[in-house]
Amino acid sequence: MSETTSATEPQQTATQKYTAELAARIEARWQDEWERRGTFQAANPAGSLAGPGATARPPAYIMDMFPYPSGAGLHVGHPLGYIATDVYSRYLRMTGYNVLHTLGYDAFGLPAEQYAVQTGTHPRVTTEANMVTMRAQLRRLGLGHDSRRSVATIDPGFYRWTQWIFLKIFESWYDPEQDRARPIAELVEEFASGARPVPGGRPWGELDAVERSAVLDDHRLAYVKEAPVNWCPGLGTVLANEEVTADGRSERGNFPVYRASLRQWMMRITAYADRLLDDLDLLDWPEAIKLQQRNWIGRSEGARVEFRLDAAGGEDDKIVVFTTRPDTLWGATYMVLAPEHPLVDRMVPARWPEGTREAWTGAAPTPAAAVATYRRQAAAKSDVERQAEAKDKTGVFTGAFAVNPVNGERIPIFIADYVLMGYGTGAIMAVPAHDHRDFAFARAFELPMRCVVQPGDDRGQDPRTWDDAFVSHDARIVNSSGSDISLDGLGVAEAKARITAWLAERGIGEGTVNYRLRDWLFSRQRYWGEPFPIVYDEDGVPHPLPASMLPVELPEIDDYAPRTFDPDDADSRPETPLSRNKEWVEVTLDLGDGPRQYRRETNTMPNWAGSCWYELRYLDPDNDERLVDPEVERYWMGPRTTGGSGGADLYVGGAEHAVLHLLYARFWHKVLYDLGYVSSREPFHRLFNQGMIQAYVYRDERGFPVPATEVVEEDGGFWHDGQPVRRELGKMGKSLKNSVTPDEICAEYGADTLRLYEMAMGPLDVSRPWETRAVVGSYRLLQRLWRNVVDEATGEVVVTDEEPDEETLRALHKAIDGVRADMEGLRFNTAVAKVTELNNHLTKRGSVPRSVAEPLVLMIAPLAPHIAEELWRRLGHTESLAHEPFPVADPALVQDPTVTCVVQVKGKVRARIEVPATIGDGDLEALALADPAVRRALGDAQVRKVVVRAPRLVNVVPG
Repeated sequence: MSETTSATEPQQTATQKYTAELAARIEARWQDEWERRGTFQAANPAGSLAGPGATARPPAYIMDMFPYPSGAGLHVGHPLGYIATDVYSRYLRMTGYNVLHTLGYDAFGLPAEQYAVQTGTHPRVTTEANMVTMRAQLRRLGLGHDSRRSVATIDPGFYRWTQWIFLKIFESWYDPEQDRARPIAELVEEFASGARPVPGGRPWGELDAVERSAVLDDHRLAYVKEAPVNWCPGLGTVLANEEVTADGRSERGNFPVYRASLRQWMMRITAYADRLLDDLDLLDWPEAIKLQQRNWIGRSEGARVEFRLDAAGGEDDKIVVFTTRPDTLWGATYMVLAPEHPLVDRMVPARWPEGTREAWTGAAPTPAAAVATYRRQAAAKSDVERQAEAKDKTGVFTGAFAVNPVNGERIPIFIADYVLMGYGTGAIMAVPAHDHRDFAFARAFELPMRCVVQPGDDRGQDPRTWDDAFVSHDARIVNSSGSDISLDGLGVAEAKARITAWLAERGIGEGTVNYRLRDWLFSRQRYWGEPFPIVYDEDGVPHPLPASMLPVELPEIDDYAPRTFDPDDADSRPETPLSRNKEWVEVTLDLGDGPRQYRRETNTMPNWAGSCWYELRYLDPDNDERLVDPEVERYWMGPRTTGGSGGADLYVGGAEHAVLHLLYARFWHKVLYDLGYVSSREPFHRLFNQGMIQAYVYRDERGFPVPATEVVEEDGGFWHDGQPVRRELGKMGKSLKNSVTPDEICAEYGADTLRLYEMAMGPLDVSRPWETRAVVGSYRLLQRLWRNVVDEATGEVVVTDEEPDEETLRALHKAIDGVRADMEGLRFNTAVAKVTELNNHLTKRGSVPRSVAEPLVLMIAPLAPHIAEELWRRLGHTESLAHEPFPVADPALVQDPTVTCVVQVKGKVRARIEVPATIGDGDLEALALADPAVRRALGDAQVRKVVVRAPRLVNVVPG
């Protein structure tokens, strides 16, 4: 037969030995067949993708994290998670589920734009070409995705709905009384009717459009704000905190990042802080990921405290601090403000106060000069750098003083870069005796320290003699008495409660909750991203575009590079590529009150936008009327149990997205839930983080990588071109010259071998080193499986119709039972081991009964689907095994009929007896005590105690 023979007719070739060449033909043929038959198409309960499977089978929604279509293509580490979800999805189909498993592309973002800037090629051209390459690579692996549902964030039909969701967020506010998002129109109605007071006290009807916009911006979930941001001149854009490395550089490109104040779009994710925290308890996620989110949100209880400003000019301003330890107020001997704090300019006096220490001034002639110099230095650091522990503490005295509210003491006010305007209130009360960072700062600037928490050791109460601060949450309070309050002798909890109540009674503080989480910076000064569906009128008021005007498509422009600057130019400011297209920016629109001139938003959304909601578009990709049909969303993502979170049944991806994509997606989903567009409270119910496939990197004496394929191992060392090189384990990548592509492995062994090897390498959640030489082990397993079913010379099926012996039957059912449990637990490496063990048993047996061969083929099908389909067809079946029932074990055959029980006397083995596997404790004890060897070991001693662990252990303890 020809090589184009249908999969319904097993192909005959000159040799029937399972080789890479035969594997390639089998794999290509079955991939075509699956596509032609729509084998992996999942039926919806309604809409254009409706089908009978949606009512006949329970749903299972399996997701992979969006891949980015890189120009380098895939290496063998990339598809680890995709293969795992495919194995699991195939298993679920065979156990009766209607499985939705699909894949799209997160295709906006910096890499494509930077490549486009370098080469002059439009980013859409390179991105779409990369997607074609990646689709071909993934198809070759036999991944069973429903291709009808694949999406790409760069398609206008997709980002139309990204823009639609943004508008819903923009047109919403968070009502703390109802603990949910509500349409902004309802807030306007409350302001207009007087049901809710307008901030500032004026009636809503007296406010002009600009004033109303400002009031609403203080409530909207998406709003524009002048805010301190991470400005990266080398990229020409601002970055979110999460996109800045620990050393204050851009994650992409490694450029320096500075602090600057810019007008930016923000997302009020902080409104959802408590719900984002509390609902983690509903999720089946790794505890490490939950902990990262909890730490990132950073909920802490404490008190807000007001310090009156006692500046030389007699200012009546107040400095507000948040502290988790109000019980230490008597120990506050100075204050520190963020350099950007708005009060700094107002409080700085014209000259240094009398008695100002030289260490406080930074050698500047005036406070204003000192503050200006220090602000420039702080602007050159990222938030991460500013918060990092540094040996040398920096800061400068402002020349102003505040009044400690509990004792009236006049304390100096500094600015220092370790205090951030974006965290808390941008100001701290410094208690150097009981805070490590404050202690170091006080030592550096010769500031006083006062002990107010009794040390539990012999260090005494004079902090000047201490090596470091004393920090304790259960010690007693000391030196904390005033005219009408004393905390002395109280424990921390009681002291905190008493001082908080005292502050509240006097109107200078209150108990409150603070969060580390900041609102999400949501705009970028780039071209390759989703345009905002917002226009501005002549007064600068933002207006949402109606849904009928969506999508707002990216215009074609000649120069899509952002204006980048000298990376060291901290004073530069962004210029967006879209701002240069005046015809696109300046538009005449009728938004309901007649044609008017508007200006489009020229920033674009960050690359996280599309991945915040893509799980919903997979469900209903052809729906042009709605984001997702409610019935379809309920079917795939609705809660499976009462009070459950809902969401995708399994989401697999890297742990590096713990506080970026995962937190952002949860926020968007909760807004949609509040507004009634989805029934699920969470987007992803179960999360699994796959490990990384690592590879050996070989470096020469200069430290440069050399091609791993050219390295030879001799005499216990590694050599390249006759020169010694050192080996280290690291990432796999083109730049490290150790990349292995799946195409190479598929060409040498076949896709099934690659799939089997990656699943067998180790536990899915553990990183493991790639070893090309070890791939042959998986290849040989498939060859043995092939020979157990097919004669390599004739191509004839060699299985027999004889009944299996009891040993084989028990081996089969033990394998079925174990593989099922492993598949459910995503333990694919041990599933491979159990299949291997059964296959080896059959190889030694000589002849293979059909009643064992067929379940074996079905068990290996999720792992190696192409060879399984081929063998299934050769065994005489006419339909694909993709929906065949997965084998079920007979419990009676899983248990061994007898087991060996070890009998110990005084901890030493004295006998081994064969007993029924189901024997009870009493019967086993009687058998053990009756055994002659045990009786001899006991002699005349009485039995004091018998410990029975049926059916495998008895321990006899003499008296």
